[in-house]
Amino acid sequence: MTPQTKARLIAAVAFPLLALNVSDAHARPAPAAAATAAEVRMDHISIVAMGKGSPVILIPGLSSPRAVWDGVAADLAKTHRVVLVQVNGFGGDDAGANLKPGVLDGVVADLDAYIAKNRLSGAAVIGHSMGGLVGLMLAKAHPADVGKLMIVDSLPWFGMLFGPTATVAAVEPRAQAMRDQMAASYGKPDAANAEGVAKTLALKPDSQARVTAWVMKADPRVSAEAMYEDMTTDLRGDLAKIATPITLLYPSSANLPASMADPFYKGAYAAAPHVTYQRVDDSAHFIMLDQPEAFAKAVAAFVG
Repeated sequence: MTPQTKARLIAAVAFPLLALNVSDAHARPAPAAAATAAEVRMDHISIVAMGKGSPVILIPGLSSPRAVWDGVAADLAKTHRVVLVQVNGFGGDDAGANLKPGVLDGVVADLDAYIAKNRLSGAAVIGHSMGGLVGLMLAKAHPADVGKLMIVDSLPWFGMLFGPTATVAAVEPRAQAMRDQMAASYGKPDAANAEGVAKTLALKPDSQARVTAWVMKADPRVSAEAMYEDMTTDLRGDLAKIATPITLLYPSSANLPASMADPFYKGAYAAAPHVTYQRVDDSAHFIMLDQPEAFAKAVAAFVG
């Protein structure tokens, strides 16, 4: 990979995460909405379930609410038990136990407990971005929980963007600095900056508007810690041991053409024994917003 190609790849894939987490675009979160009858609140997540049938668990990404799945949840619920996850502190919700380290491990533990209590083992799990990493962590720690896994634009380790010789130890100081800067933005909303961040995460104006609103509602203290843990969690060495069938959905666009996207994402998951790759063109990070029809079709085929 030439230096120019590497720089372009980092700009297209890594910059959305970096921009999202170093900005001070986040408003002070509103008080948590009153829990509905269908909502289950846990230490690190809340869950709303709908529909009946084989279970499908939907895990959103960094700073995103469960509303990211609005385009597919209702249709899925016609034939499946749909479990909509939201990390505490996102979507204007109360941070709960997520104001201290252990956010991602806590999310995994809560998911496992919910799956066990409700007898949902072997579920189809779909995770976007950080949610994709959580899905991998769940499949690694509790293989019986995950019958199959769809990962939407996520990597087994963020630091691989910096080259094959990058290490967690080398990335950790940068991740720590970003975490501290982001957490310090609590209570300092900046809508213009949030809009700029959204333009790196989605292509369409209406998609960008939704992302902007989600960024503004997320508690930056939770986003900061979750981002830090995402950047310092390296599952590359575990991929070969994860037998769960994986479908990887990834984007391409003018900023990340297929000639770059294909080898990069396929290389990232080459060690996993059971992976199906599916590229969605003319899309940025939020595939479900930029290409809702293609995304819904891919999800329907995945869940069966």
